[in-house]
Amino acid sequence: MTATVFGLVGALLTGIGLFGLLARPEPLLRILAFNVLGGGIFLVFGAVARRGAGAGFAGDPVPQAIILTGIVVAFAATTLAVALLLRIASDDESDPS
Repeated sequence: MTATVFGLVGALLTGIGLFGLLARPEPLLRILAFNVLGGGIFLVFGAVARRGAGAGFAGDPVPQAIILTGIVVAFAATTLAVALLLRIASDDESDPS
């Protein structure tokens, strides 16, 4: 039951993130939508990785480690994207032409 709810919420977040990524022209909103999309994918992957009711709360540690690594990489990529966005915005303001 819990894995099903997590899977459905993850699918909903994935859909919202995909819609925001395709529908929004603003770069910052696209970065945020990409993060929502990634969070939904992590949640779906975690729900699929559960081995069933007999696995207990912890489940398999390998998918958990992959999800944690994905979260760290997504945070680093978001930081880089926002830094590049700020750099582009500052270059546009200082350009006299």
